[in-house]
Amino acid sequence: MLEPGGPAPDFELPDAAMETVKLSDYRGKKRVVLYFYHRDDDPGCTVEAIEFSDLADRFAKQDAVVLGVSLDDPFCHEEFRDKHGLLVRLLSDTDYEVSRSYSTLREMERNGVVKYGTIRSTFIVDRDGVLRHALYNVMPRGHAADVLKLIQQLDA
Repeated sequence: MLEPGGPAPDFELPDAAMETVKLSDYRGKKRVVLYFYHRDDDPGCTVEAIEFSDLADRFAKQDAVVLGVSLDDPFCHEEFRDKHGLLVRLLSDTDYEVSRSYSTLREMERNGVVKYGTIRSTFIVDRDGVLRHALYNVMPRGHAADVLKLIQQLDA
């Protein structure tokens, strides 16, 4: 598991519009809330995405961008985003590389078949690319508001 205080692992992933997003593009410009979720249209993940979207303006006022990451492909993200009117940018980690680097990938075996899932987690990265908070096994309801409070405390 990642610990606050070190550099956040950089990455390059496609979003729902197939545009490449790099964490390093925000360095020196924005704070980044990077949240990992199970899958598009999962009930808890939908609640989490909607709550982050509902607070998008408040995150923007704190000079923060919210990025959601799952193992789903960009086309699935596009459908999920449009279906729920999401304002957060959804990124696809189909090769599991970023999930591994943030220690959010979990392996599950059912009937001899190995599948991969995600530990619902959120990371707050400051403008210098330093990991300020690493939150693992979070509950979706109310989580976005809790993360906003942590962002607001960064300047306190």
